[in-house]
Amino acid sequence: MKTFELLESNVRSYCRSFPVVFDKAKGDQLYADTGEAYIDFFAGAGALNYGHNNEFMKSKIMEYVSQDRIMHGLDMYTKAKEDFIVSFSEHILKPQSLDYKLQFCGPTGTNAVEAALKLARKVKGRTGVFAFMGGFHGMSLGSLSITSSNSMRESAGMPLNNVTFIPYGQSFEGLDTIRYMEHILSDTHSGVGKPAAMILETVQAEGGIHVAEIEWLHSLRQLCDEHDILLIIDDIQVGCGRTGPFFSFERAGIVPDIVILSKSISGYGLPMSLLLIRPELDIWSPGEHNGTFRGNQLAFVTAKAALEFRTAERLGEQVREKEAFIKHYLQNEIAPLDADLKFRGIGMIWGIDVSHLGEEAAREITANCFKNGLILERAGRNDTVIKIMPPLTISIENLKRGCEIIAESFSRVCHTFSH
Repeated sequence: MKTFELLESNVRSYCRSFPVVFDKAKGDQLYADTGEAYIDFFAGAGALNYGHNNEFMKSKIMEYVSQDRIMHGLDMYTKAKEDFIVSFSEHILKPQSLDYKLQFCGPTGTNAVEAALKLARKVKGRTGVFAFMGGFHGMSLGSLSITSSNSMRESAGMPLNNVTFIPYGQSFEGLDTIRYMEHILSDTHSGVGKPAAMILETVQAEGGIHVAEIEWLHSLRQLCDEHDILLIIDDIQVGCGRTGPFFSFERAGIVPDIVILSKSISGYGLPMSLLLIRPELDIWSPGEHNGTFRGNQLAFVTAKAALEFRTAERLGEQVREKEAFIKHYLQNEIAPLDADLKFRGIGMIWGIDVSHLGEEAAREITANCFKNGLILERAGRNDTVIKIMPPLTISIENLKRGCEIIAESFSRVCHTFSH
């Protein structure tokens, strides 16, 4: 690893938590160059919902490349893009009667967030945005402005303005957040102007696995309608089936004005980001938001294959079954280890809150897991939430073994830090 330490920037991050050189990966496991196997409860930070090197998607890539098809196309018309658009419409939009136009952004999620903010401000002619405490939306300047982490915001090196942060969820220490926003929007002396949009994750992932209540999401949609504010859902990490249905907001029965997708939308871990826009909001001038790599042709190929795979494998049902397993294991095997542990989650994203034990304990738990062949990360305030996010396709055997490794680490660390 001396090569990386000598020549790669200090900005590198995940490699510090998982200090081995990875060489291969398949399904729900990664392999170091020494051959050692690690169960994956990380899933590429949500970019690998369908696992590593999915055979069905891989076959589509190999076929496409072998035929000398278009590899780089900017935003030109290509067959790969057309095939994905048609498939996305047939598999995802039409069954739910959703009417969206598709905008292909640059290769990363933060680029789609930037596009969403620009479009909302252009449509409404207002500069303000309401975002939520605990939210994470990316590391470019616009995305950082709506990300609440103080340490991340400081990295901007400049003021991040035109954003009002609101407590997340139905109640915050007794505060009715919907009534609070209603008061801000209605009071001529609130000191806060009407925003162009509200942006949120229906499940805050990096924020510590906080799941928004269905009633609160209904009220938020209604509030936006009453005050002529666009509702933007950032489904970058918890979309594409992570919570069970394809979109994380489906459980609430709401329809956002703009939806942001990235990470697992390509299915294979290839860079791709996408905005879904209500047709009447699509007032862009040609090229007004662009990027050289907004047409990743291989990502279009695997994104189409991912939709077909999801349907064929009845992945939604698999997620519900595995969700039940995770909930049962947490409640019956890990909860008894420490009465003060808190569990939050939905579908196949779960968090174990160990804030009462502290950051050092959380770090020790994940380090112990890694030593025993399990990759998982921390999230939330002070990184004190153990984040469980395996590929949706993980085998029950490896899901069980991964949970056992967590329990073993908790048993060791909780005993140490509780005394």
